Amino acid sequence: MTSLKKRYEALLGHSLRSLTPVSGGDIGESVRIDLADGTKLFAKRYPGGQSAMSSAEAEGLGWLREAACLRIPKVIAASSDGEPTLILEWIEQRAPADKFDEALGRGLAALHQSGVPGFGLQRDNYIGPLLQRNQPRESWAEFYAHERIAPQVELARRSGRLSVALERRLETLIDEMTEHCGPEPQPARLHGDLWTGNVMADAHGMPCLIDPATYGGHPEMDLAMMKLFGGFSARVFDAYDEASPLAPDFDRRLALWQLYPLLVHLNLFGSNYAAQVDRALGQYA
Repeated sequence: MTSLKKRYEALLGHSLRSLTPVSGGDIGESVRIDLADGTKLFAKRYPGGQSAMSSAEAEGLGWLREAACLRIPKVIAASSDGEPTLILEWIEQRAPADKFDEALGRGLAALHQSGVPGFGLQRDNYIGPLLQRNQPRESWAEFYAHERIAPQVELARRSGRLSVALERRLETLIDEMTEHCGPEPQPARLHGDLWTGNVMADAHGMPCLIDPATYGGHPEMDLAMMKLFGGFSARVFDAYDEASPLAPDFDRRLALWQLYPLLVHLNLFGSNYAAQVDRALGQYA
């Protein structure tokens, strides 16, 4: 802990009073920093992680903060030297306020409408520990096929987590993606990894988004992730729909958008997710 304290002091240029371990997070080790002047900060590092993970997350948080639609933690410092390390403002937590769900739904709609130049991002980043490619593409179908589904299929193929039959069906879907994506959307500013563990209630009981995997994409992607893993109330989606009406055929594409996080989970956690990939794929290929 002494060497870690010295690292944080060097990054911050301030003396630390204490470091307190913080629970949560699948791939990083987190602590609360108490500075000598009483300021509290949040820090996490990625032992053995890719050197670009901290800078990618820092840029993603800043990109979301630009929209000023929902609370996003302010980045205090980031370092790629040695272990990737990120230091953020400390968000004091409390129980969600009565207006939490409405604020989340409306804030997410505003975030999606805040405007981005296209599909993708000017740099690759990470979803969990996995590289997430963000090469800009001309159309959403092209981006989703070749920057989202294809890289995960290739990773699963190399690790032997896909049957030959399932791999062939996924390849067919990639080739025919344009037929399934519906009308071309306006590119939306996406969080990219929006499950309940990445949404917290701040000291006012209002929503704050953390741990993004940002890019410009279809606005239905964040909603599909939220519906896949559950934990969000109907009021969140109703508030979103009131602020930015969903397409009437959104449900028809839901499983298509959920294929990406399911393939990510297949690659992270093993072949038990192959059955869920198969069920989602069954509607399209």
